[in-house]
Amino acid sequence: MTIDDVARLAEVSKTTVSHVLTGKRPVAPETRARVETAISQLRYRPNGLARSLRTRTTHMVALVIPDITNPFYPLLHRGLEDGLDGDYRTFLCSTDGRPEREREFLEEVADRRVDGVVIDSFTMQHHAAATVPASIPIVRIGTTVVDDPNHDTVHADDENGASAATRHLVAKGHRRIAMIQGPPGAGGARNAGYRRVLEERGLPVDRSLVVSGDWTRPGGTRAAEQLLRLPDPPTAIFCANDLMALGALDACRAHDKDVPGDVAIVGYDDIEAAAMVLPPLTTVSNPAYETGFLAGVLLRERMTGAYRGAPRTATLPCRLVERATS
Repeated sequence: MTIDDVARLAEVSKTTVSHVLTGKRPVAPETRARVETAISQLRYRPNGLARSLRTRTTHMVALVIPDITNPFYPLLHRGLEDGLDGDYRTFLCSTDGRPEREREFLEEVADRRVDGVVIDSFTMQHHAAATVPASIPIVRIGTTVVDDPNHDTVHADDENGASAATRHLVAKGHRRIAMIQGPPGAGGARNAGYRRVLEERGLPVDRSLVVSGDWTRPGGTRAAEQLLRLPDPPTAIFCANDLMALGALDACRAHDKDVPGDVAIVGYDDIEAAAMVLPPLTTVSNPAYETGFLAGVLLRERMTGAYRGAPRTATLPCRLVERATS
């Protein structure tokens, strides 16, 4: 069925049918009702490709993230779709944290003529975004986001969140506090928050107590086992995300370490599993939904032309959620 069929059945012009479909021009209520009835009877669906060619928009947004299996991202995705307010559809690109795969995705979404991109990148520098035409707005999110002179940015207050976690462990009497950080070059603000508190409290920053994970549960297990095998192991471990914290819990069980009696553990993100694991995980609440929602709002304003000003940076607060592992 075509727009001509709808126009004939409703006894109106194709232009009137187009106005009803797009909502860009007012149409008399009775006429609109006839057109909508004809659309329903004929089961007409507009040709999305033809509309995209005509309007030079696709109403599609790409969400480029490092790991779709991380429970943080589905909640962020939900927030993004709500922030876009139903006007756009999103599709996911999971990069596995690999720079070459990230670049391939950016090139592909540009070829597919998406209207906008939201990206959480561990590796993207300012110049890497040159793979996306300047006409396609980008909003950057995530642990390694910095104020970008070219794009809007939404991120959590990671440094203060990590400081709150470390300060909590110091208040519990711990002096040998380890950190399982993300991969090299990622999550710098969380690393800085951890170091800042140790320096403020006059505690040594022992390099042997800082190990890198890969944001996954198995990676957290491997990193925690490395810490537990030290001649003088830590009495507390701050993990840069909850998945690695769950892995650290696994390692402590395997080494017959009581948590929090022998080793206290604090995570970051407050994913749903954090409250369900035994013992429930102390963690820092990272506003995933709010990050996605605000990214969607900023991106929609760029795509529709509602905002054409200087790049904006939004920093969302984090808070410590104290449970049983500390």
